[in-house]
Amino acid sequence: MYRIVNLYIVFKIISRNLFIISAALLFCVPIALYYDEQILPFIFSSIITFFSGLLFFLVKGAGDKNSMMHRREAFLSVTLSWFIISLLGCLPYILSGSIPSFVNAFFESVSGFTTTGSSILTDIESLPKSILFWRSLTHWIGGIGIIVLVIIIMPKLHIGGYHMFTLESSLQEKILPQVKSISTRLLVIYIFLTVLEMLLLLHGDMNLFESVCHSFGTIATGGFSPKNDSISGYSPYIQYVIMIFMLLAGVNFVIHYYLIKRKFDKIRENEELRFYLYVLLFTGLIITATLFFKTGRSLEISFRESFFQVISIFTSTGYATADYMQWPVYAWLIIFLAMFVGGCTGSTAGGIKMARHLILIRNVKRIFRRLLHPDSVIPLRLNNRPLSDQMNSSILSFISVYILLFIGSSILLVITGLDIQTSVGAVASCLACMGPGIGSVGPAGNYEHLPELAKIILPFLMLFGRLEIYPILILFTRGFWRD
Repeated sequence: MYRIVNLYIVFKIISRNLFIISAALLFCVPIALYYDEQILPFIFSSIITFFSGLLFFLVKGAGDKNSMMHRREAFLSVTLSWFIISLLGCLPYILSGSIPSFVNAFFESVSGFTTTGSSILTDIESLPKSILFWRSLTHWIGGIGIIVLVIIIMPKLHIGGYHMFTLESSLQEKILPQVKSISTRLLVIYIFLTVLEMLLLLHGDMNLFESVCHSFGTIATGGFSPKNDSISGYSPYIQYVIMIFMLLAGVNFVIHYYLIKRKFDKIRENEELRFYLYVLLFTGLIITATLFFKTGRSLEISFRESFFQVISIFTSTGYATADYMQWPVYAWLIIFLAMFVGGCTGSTAGGIKMARHLILIRNVKRIFRRLLHPDSVIPLRLNNRPLSDQMNSSILSFISVYILLFIGSSILLVITGLDIQTSVGAVASCLACMGPGIGSVGPAGNYEHLPELAKIILPFLMLFGRLEIYPILILFTRGFWRD
């Protein structure tokens, strides 16, 4: 028997999201006025977005308005919201003439809202400042959106095992009982980190506009920069500041909450955080040694270039201070593998996430121990709490689906005419919401030269990666539409 989704709830959520985007578009108007640029593209875009939201609000659809949101409504609302917002986010690019092609504008818009940072722009600095501000603002909006999704919505519905890593202190202890209170505090932390980074960047050689744009891109782990050469043209001080905040943005935002509350014991209990820091340190030191001994760079430059790129890739930010494709082969291969790792669960980072890798490693260890002791009972634990078989299976399944999606999509891009290196680099980057990949889409390149079909496929991979696959994939199953 087929079940009708409660469209009243779905449309209500979509309409609210569109009202927020409509208001966000108006924030670009003062920027346009200050730099003596066109304001009509933003006004018209805001009006269109507002009336689109109003249409969803008035139509509402079939359903009980007093009913609670269940899993079906959550999956559909999240997927449609991200798609529609990305679609309407194209308008400023198209109406201003900055990106006249719809395919390119959609690519840039999806890349912004999913905090991917991949770009089809070849001369970023030639664009109006107001367009560049909107481009960075889409990152910031998408960043807070994914935090609310992963820390609040998915755990409440027990989707994907997120209640294991986010809403609870290490596992089961909630921060606050009310969703609204949690959202408010997360938003405050998000704004605080953004403003703090902006002030520190202003203390360096950045102007206010660039400080704001780079802070938006860093805290959202997005990577859009208003400069053609990303961060490479700035001073070492600026690079270290951005490096530190990328590292912080890749940490579960619940950890930031505990840090502010001085609950250091709960931070020490978090195994994912320790694993995240250890892997970053280990990888960074290996590449530092490679650059120092193999390329003749000084120790400080080797350290800075290595750790900046490693942190940027692990947190899926995508800022760059060096072209890692020019490094020794095994160094950029390490960078490529790091694209599959990701930051902590409950952060704005993309990728598979550290907690899942940690659980995967423990599964492998358990297999070897069972080979030696066949009759032993070896429970899996995370943060000193047992991991159920169902949860373990869900996590391993996610990693399997992620790899299969990567392989299948890479084959599709090869079919469009791209070489293998560029295909796997673009897919790995977009699926992990990374930005730069390898091959011709590395840190010194962009996505403008890709075939149209590839630029249609990749934005959907960004959405798959940002929403962590299941909320989209489940819409195409028969079980979703049946009781």
